Amino acid sequence: MRIVAVMGMCLGMVAASAAQSAPWSYLGKDGPLNWGKLDPAYKVCSQGHEQAPIDIRGAHLNKALAPLEFHYISGGVTVENTGNLIVVHPNPGSSMTADGVKYELQEITFHRPSETAVKGKLTDMDVEMLHKSADGKMAIVEVRFTMDRGSPNAVMAALWPHLPTATGTAQKVTEPVNAGGFLPADRGYWTFMGSLTTPPCNEGVRWFVMEQVLSLSREQVRQFSAMFRMSSRPLQDTHGRKIEANE
Repeated sequence: MRIVAVMGMCLGMVAASAAQSAPWSYLGKDGPLNWGKLDPAYKVCSQGHEQAPIDIRGAHLNKALAPLEFHYISGGVTVENTGNLIVVHPNPGSSMTADGVKYELQEITFHRPSETAVKGKLTDMDVEMLHKSADGKMAIVEVRFTMDRGSPNAVMAALWPHLPTATGTAQKVTEPVNAGGFLPADRGYWTFMGSLTTPPCNEGVRWFVMEQVLSLSREQVRQFSAMFRMSSRPLQDTHGRKIEANE
């Protein structure tokens, strides 16, 4: 599978923000505590009141919340190494619907440990799927994973052989990949208003954190960890935000 340099307009929002603004990192002087100081475009990272990730506690049951509808299709993807993250760019066509709003799947990122905590507890990894509606609204679906002695995740098993090791490179995967393989059988979720978890930390993002935790193999975690020492933003203050559960 050929590896190509990522050039021109970046394929996703995370990569685009990194290319157009100041460099940032998960560690050191360019790390999360200083993101708001690195570039005026990042000021909301330190000044915002709806930042993500958060610790989910005291969620209120709202039986009026509709189930999420997923319409993910199989197809080729491009796997990019931004230097901070692995970003998967799916071919167009996959979408989800929440409260009657259709959001197109834009990109998929992986984080170790998970970014969202539940009652103070993080899991070994997470997958975050960023979606965007026709009028520009963003929604993120997060699925948390814990290590298991066996049980590799099938979608990761398809992607991991194609992880580009060099910063600023990407690899095309022509074999069909379906993001639905990241979704749990139980579609119960928590939801709240948050932000992107990387600079510029734009707010107004609706989060859907799946309640069911899935498993992945120790080897899958090891392979990812060998590339990135840290790939998660610390927990942010909720500032009294409402957190709801649909079941």
